[in-house]
Amino acid sequence: MKVERRQFEVRGIVQGVGFRPFVYRLALSHGLKGFVRNESSCVRIDVEGDSAALDSFEALLPDSAPPLARISGITSRDLKPAAYHDFRIEESGRKGETISQVPPDAATCEACVSELFDPADRRFGYPFINCTDCGPRYTIILSVPYDRPFTTMAGFRMCPDCRKEYENPSDRRFHAQPNACRDCGPSLRLCSPDGSDLRSPNPPADAAAALAALRIAAVKGIGGFHLACDARSAAAVARLRERKKREEKPFAVMARDMQAVERIAVASSREKALLRSPERPIVLLRKKDGGGIAESVAPGNRFLGVMMPYSPLHHLLLSSGPEALVMTSGNLSDEPIAFGNDEALSRLGGIADVFLLHDRDIETPADDSVSRVVAGRAMVLRRSRGYVPAPVFLESDGPDVIGLGADLKNTVCVCRGNAAFLSQHLGDLENLKAREGFAQAARRLIRLLDARPAIVAHDMHPGYASSRHAAVFAGAARIPVQHHHAHVASVMAENMLEGRVIGVAFDGTGFGTDGTIWGGEFLVAGYEGFERAAHFRTVRMPGSDAAARQGWRMALSHANDALGDRGLGLAASTAPDAQSAEIAAAMMKSGLNSPWTSSLGRLFDAVAAVCGIRTCSSFEGQAAMALEGAASDEPCEPLPFAFEDKDGRLEIDTRPLFAEVCRRAAARVPAAEISRSFHDSITDATVQTCLRIGSRFMLDRVALSGGCFQNALLLDSCLQRLANAGFKVYSHCLVPPNDGGISLGQVAVVRGILRFPRTK
Repeated sequence: MKVERRQFEVRGIVQGVGFRPFVYRLALSHGLKGFVRNESSCVRIDVEGDSAALDSFEALLPDSAPPLARISGITSRDLKPAAYHDFRIEESGRKGETISQVPPDAATCEACVSELFDPADRRFGYPFINCTDCGPRYTIILSVPYDRPFTTMAGFRMCPDCRKEYENPSDRRFHAQPNACRDCGPSLRLCSPDGSDLRSPNPPADAAAALAALRIAAVKGIGGFHLACDARSAAAVARLRERKKREEKPFAVMARDMQAVERIAVASSREKALLRSPERPIVLLRKKDGGGIAESVAPGNRFLGVMMPYSPLHHLLLSSGPEALVMTSGNLSDEPIAFGNDEALSRLGGIADVFLLHDRDIETPADDSVSRVVAGRAMVLRRSRGYVPAPVFLESDGPDVIGLGADLKNTVCVCRGNAAFLSQHLGDLENLKAREGFAQAARRLIRLLDARPAIVAHDMHPGYASSRHAAVFAGAARIPVQHHHAHVASVMAENMLEGRVIGVAFDGTGFGTDGTIWGGEFLVAGYEGFERAAHFRTVRMPGSDAAARQGWRMALSHANDALGDRGLGLAASTAPDAQSAEIAAAMMKSGLNSPWTSSLGRLFDAVAAVCGIRTCSSFEGQAAMALEGAASDEPCEPLPFAFEDKDGRLEIDTRPLFAEVCRRAAARVPAAEISRSFHDSITDATVQTCLRIGSRFMLDRVALSGGCFQNALLLDSCLQRLANAGFKVYSHCLVPPNDGGISLGQVAVVRGILRFPRTK
C-alpha cells in the first residue's frame, strides 16, 4: 500500500462543537494516522494513509460534521509522508484565539433529552445535562480561549465520572466545557418573591404545579429570565399583562413537543425544521382556530410566536405542567432582560409568584431569537440566543471597526479582519437601563474579541443615544452613516455582494441627508456611497414622533395631501376626538412639529387607520402587523398611483392611491380587500420603480431591506414579481431586515469607504 499524506485547514465554527473528536473517530474508522488540533483561526488536520481512504475522509469532513459545526471553508495540500504511528488529538495552539471560535448556545440534543428522562441514567432528571452537541456557550463565556476556567462553570469542579467523560475522545462529552452532573454541577431552588427558599425537593415539578394553578413563575434560563404562565388561561395571561405593563404586544408560547405545536398552530415542514433547529428560535406561525391558546396571548393577531423547549429545565417544566406556556422576557415593558438572581428578585418581585433559580451565572444576557419563514426561507427578525456570536463574513479585510446601530431594535457590530460580529438583540434605547445595557454589551464584545476599534460608525441622526455614544471612543475616527444606506449595505454584506445595486429600503423612520424623515427609499448604492434615485411622496408628520404611535395623525396627513380639506373631513373620524383632529390639521398647515416624511411605514399606519383596523399602536409596528394580518388571501382590485419627476429623482405619487383607499373605506369595502389591494399596489409600485431605475443605471440586482420587509406578504410578492421582471433579488436570512441589521450595514459602509473613494 502506498502511503500518502494530506493536511487540511478547516475554518468556520469548528471549535467547541465536538469537531476534533469527530475527526478522531473518522480517521480511526479509515485507518488513518496523524493528528488534529485547534489553532487560532482553524482546525488543522494532518493525516496519512491509503489514497482512497484519504479521499473518503476528505469527502466526509463537511458532510458528516457535528450538528453545531458551521464550516466556511476547507483547504488541503499534499505533503511528504511523516510515518505517523497513530492518530491523536493534540493540545490546542491558543495564540491569537478569538471569540470566532466560540459557538452560539444550542438547544438540548436528542441524546441528552433521552438521558434526561431515562430512570437508569445517572443524569436522570438533572436540569443541566449537556454534551458537546448542545448546551450553553456564548452566554457563559468570560474570556477566550473557550475553556472551562474561562466560563461561569469555573467554580464547579468536575467529579471523577464527569472528568473521565471530558477527557475521553470517544465520548460524547469530550471537552464539553459545561459538563456536569448532580454530584458536581449547578443546582436549582424554588423561591418566593422575597427570596425565601421554599425548600422544594423537586423544583421543576413544583414550579409546574404552580403554573398549572395559574400562578406566574420567573424561570432562569440560558440567556436570562422568562416570565411564564399557562398560555390557555385568559385569567393568568391578563394578570401577567397587568403586572408586566404590556398591554397588547404578543407573548411567545413554548409548546411541549411538535404534537403540542400542531394543536395550536399551522406549521409547514420548513417551519417545523426551524422549530427543531439547534438555534430554537421563536417562529411566527399561523394560529389554528380552536387551538386552546387564550386570545389575549396575541390579541387581534393571526400569527402566534411559538418555540420548543431548548434547555433541560424547559423539558422538565413542560413534562409535568401545562403543555403550552407563555414564555416572555423577564422584564418590565421596555427594560432589558433580567439575568442575575438578585437582580431578578428585585426587578420581577412584583410580577412573579414563584422564582425558579439556579447557581450557574449568566455572563452575557440574550433574549430568544425570533424568525419566520418567507418564500421557503427562514428569516431572522430578532437575532440573539442561538445565533450570536456566529459572524457574518465580509469580502475583504481591514481595521477594527464598531457600528453602534440605531435606537430601535439596537445591536452593535464589531468587525475584525473579514468577520463582522453582531451582538445579541439589545432592544430599544428608550430608557437609562436600556442604554446602560447597550454600553455594557459594546464593551463586552470589544473585550471578548480583543478588538481596538480605529473607526466608530453611527447613525446620522444627531439625537440618537447610539450616535451620542460614539464620543466614548476617544481617539477613534467617527463616521456617520445614513440609515437607509446602512440597511442596503447590511443585505449586501450578508449576501456578499460587491459593486452597486438598486437598494429598496422601506421602514418607519430614518434621518435623511436633506433633514427630512426618509422611509420609502430606492437607492443606487454600493458600500462606499449612494444616490437617492426614487422615493415615495413626502407628506407632513403631525406631532413628529407621536405620529409613529398614533396612525390617525398620518391618516389625516395623507388624506389632506390626496383630497385637501375634503380628505381632512373623511379622515377626522379616525382621530380620538374633533379637537385632536383640529389641532393636528393646524400643525400640518403651519408646519409646527410636523416634519416631512417619505416613510412607507407611516403610510401603512395611515391605511390601517382609515380601514378601521388600528388607529393607535401600543407597540412599534402594531398597525402594520394588523394590516398585514387583515389582508385577504386572494388578490383584489389594485389601487392607482402615479410617478413624478423631481429634478431627475423619481417620486411615487401616493395621492391617487390614498384617495381610492378613502373612497373604498367610505363605501364600506371590507378591510381585508383594501389591505390586499394596498399590499399588491405597493409591490407593483416597487417593481415599476426598479424597472425605471434599472434601465437608467444599467442595474439588474435589487437588495431589499428595512422593517417593512418583516411583512411576509409584501416581501414574498416583491421577491416573486421582481424576479419575474428579470432582476436578481436579494433579501435577509441571518440578519434582521429591521434596525437589528443596521450595525452590520454601518461597518460594511465604513469598510467600503476605506477601499473606495466616497461617491456621495
